[in-house]
Amino acid sequence: MITVATWNVLHRVHAENWYENVATRWPDESARIAEITAKVAERTERIIALQEVSGDQLADLRIAMPHRIFHAMRYQRLPTPRRIPSSLLDGGEYLVVLTTAPSKELTSESFAHDSGKGALVVDADGVVVIATHITGDRRRAHQLSRLTELSTASERATVLLGDFNADRSTVATGLGNGFTIAEYTPGALPTRPRTSGTKSQYIDHIVVHGATVTTASVDDVNGVSDHNLVHATVTL
Repeated sequence: MITVATWNVLHRVHAENWYENVATRWPDESARIAEITAKVAERTERIIALQEVSGDQLADLRIAMPHRIFHAMRYQRLPTPRRIPSSLLDGGEYLVVLTTAPSKELTSESFAHDSGKGALVVDADGVVVIATHITGDRRRAHQLSRLTELSTASERATVLLGDFNADRSTVATGLGNGFTIAEYTPGALPTRPRTSGTKSQYIDHIVVHGATVTTASVDDVNGVSDHNLVHATVTL
């Protein structure tokens, strides 16, 4: 049995380009970085996957959590400021997996049709963990198919953690048979709260193949990101 969590922490450049509420609420990015680090550091899950991690955020996490094993994949695409210059020293964007037990990276890749999305695959004490961020348009189908390939490349149990930019039904259809997507506890907070539009507010998922998973809980991050944190327990 392992505990897992996933959280899209929102890259600063994306916040300034698209999510003005978060950027306005946190005008000092170093303060927001510190708050995100504090929230991650207090987590007790054995495996944590993070998306949209800036280089500055990653550096702060490493300093604060020397007891964790870090795996990080930098996307080929660098987020480009559209409105104001970025204050980040390292504006790269990373997928990150943190573990408490010994672990090693197996592979990582930016997706073929979107170099700013991808997958990071880690062997975490015998279970295959895939941290991922999926594109929110028709490119999603190919990316989900690729995740199916990565998940079934061995006979070991696989846990997928990430921002899928789609609801459970869409993800289930794209991955195919053999996958279980954690349902949310009744009345769970949205994983991606929205005040307008028709897109799903439940787009961050914990998915297993060759394992079982409990219902997922969603923790309020108090507006430090545009996504809330999702966690569950996986039984191998």
